Amino acid sequence: QVQLVESGGGLVQAGGSLRLSCAASGRRFSNYAMGWFRQAPGKEREFVAGITWSGGTYADSVKGRFTISRDNAKNTVYLQMNSLKPDDTAVYYCAVDRTVGRGYVPAVVHEYDLWGQGTQVTVSS
Repeated sequence: QVQLVESGGGLVQAGGSLRLSCAASGRRFSNYAMGWFRQAPGKEREFVAGITWSGGTYADSVKGRFTISRDNAKNTVYLQMNSLKPDDTAVYYCAVDRTVGRGYVPAVVHEYDLWGQGTQVTVSS
């Protein structure tokens, strides 16, 4: 069974840090872009960061605070989140690009066809 499992979410004070992990199983994804998205209550799911063989891409709202990385040997993608703000509160999802070998990171939901179940991140003020 092919699946993605996120972990590492939790409750943190503003200014704190969290590291999310997304472990993939059932298939290798080293040749696919991987993305992190988030969805706050009452809002649409939005792109946060993504990574492909050419590097990482970030939403303006997290640039300079979040860092995406991947360990292809472990089939795992990480999202290091520093200087967290209350506006970062959301359920965070990882996802796999529907197209293999893309040299850029798509920043829209419909370009991803495999999603994890999500992990809650709550930042208190």
